[in-house]
Amino acid sequence: MPPADSDTEDTLDLRLPPDFLALFGTPAGPCPGASVDAAAPPRPAHGPALVGRIADWAAAGTTAGTFRLVPVHADRDLALVSGWMNDPAVAAFWELAGDPSLTRRHIAAQTSGDGRSVPCLGLLDGRAMSYWEVYRADLDPLARHYPARPQDTGIHLLIGGGADRGRGLGGILIRAVADLILQHRPGCTRVVAEPDIRNTASVAAFLGAGFRLSSEVSLPGKRAALMVRDRALRRVL
Repeated sequence: MPPADSDTEDTLDLRLPPDFLALFGTPAGPCPGASVDAAAPPRPAHGPALVGRIADWAAAGTTAGTFRLVPVHADRDLALVSGWMNDPAVAAFWELAGDPSLTRRHIAAQTSGDGRSVPCLGLLDGRAMSYWEVYRADLDPLARHYPARPQDTGIHLLIGGGADRGRGLGGILIRAVADLILQHRPGCTRVVAEPDIRNTASVAAFLGAGFRLSSEVSLPGKRAALMVRDRALRRVL
């Protein structure tokens, strides 16, 4: 340790992880005074690590067929997703019925954001048949309404066509997606969801997929069932 009157200055180059900075809405960048490679391409403020690079996730084998999540591209997928949103059974809970521009804005709010929520199509044996949102629940407004843990990951979903509903696909696919999240996000100890408590079919599907009903929570616009699937119980439930 240098003497008190030494001109030597000890410094500490402290770099905070993006997940920590995201809690405060702070971009993850170099510390003041840190060197930057001018030739390197700019790095996103938060990067795909907030949820993971879902495009690279492997397909999941299920009893219903091979299932894969594919990130949504609005120009390619808007007509399909908007059509689903205008199905009365879906519109009752998603509230995005109407002009496709409503769905476009909903998707764009995620794809133009910092990566904390990723909209996806669910493909079963190559056929697009469901819509999913995989999101960081601990960085979402939902975290204000329950005791969130770091890396909690949430899912929203809808089954698109009426022919795919009412035959147990929801529970099978929810389990597959929860397993994919736990497989590819080792820091995540829980997968959560918050379906409308009135949507009994959705709540039943989560229960069938190994989730437990943790509590009921009041969210803006709905009373929700907080569903939780714990990594520790993954092989049990």
